[in-house]
Amino acid sequence: MSTILKTLIIEDEQPAIDLLNFYLKDNKQIEIIEVCKDGFTGLKAINELKPDLVFLDIQMPKLTGFELIELLEHQPMIVFTTAYDEFALKAFEVSAIDYLLKPFSTERLQQAIQKVVDHFQSSDSKVPDYQKLSEYNVSKPNEPLSRIVVKTGHQIKLIPVEEIFYLEAQDDYVMIYTKETRYIKQATMKYFEMGLDAGRFVRIHRSYIANIDEIKQLEPYEKESYLAILKNGAKLKISKTGFKNLKEKLDF
Repeated sequence: MSTILKTLIIEDEQPAIDLLNFYLKDNKQIEIIEVCKDGFTGLKAINELKPDLVFLDIQMPKLTGFELIELLEHQPMIVFTTAYDEFALKAFEVSAIDYLLKPFSTERLQQAIQKVVDHFQSSDSKVPDYQKLSEYNVSKPNEPLSRIVVKTGHQIKLIPVEEIFYLEAQDDYVMIYTKETRYIKQATMKYFEMGLDAGRFVRIHRSYIANIDEIKQLEPYEKESYLAILKNGAKLKISKTGFKNLKEKLDF
């Protein structure tokens, strides 16, 4: 019995869409059910149509491919398409089904499809842990995070990092405090410590990362310890290592 995979294409460049359509039009294992040109419509289509396979571009307007992955309710098999070697390597490192480095040949595409079919037909097949891949969610390779994507109810919120006062560890989640409200996100403090601009955000405690621009003053707390008083009134504990980090950043 042949496998027919319900397939979604999420790609913002028309030449790339045309190429995929051309390569796939005679493939009897692929049924293209939708084409989306941005991450928001792509996310909605995945969760509503529940495809078996998605060809997903990484650099897109509105919502990047990595940001989309963080918000998935339905977990399809994903073949990433990217022009960046750095992204391709990260996709490979977390055992994604496959990636296609643009420009790719029809032979390379067929190899990816065969890998998908083999995975789909395998009795012990599991969808790769795409949540790990979302830890590489940066707007451009080797640059700090410029925004953080969170889901609140049925809404998607993109938080510019300059709006963040501080972040607080909450078990397997991180609470993000902004000028307006707070948001919770499933992530690690290490992810934010590595991803945020080190010139602006400092790990002051195992439980806190603070925006230096929002620190109003430092106050003695207990023996050889301090509190960071923020402009919004928040009081955050500072560890010895955190105090050392602050001294280096603030040069006092």
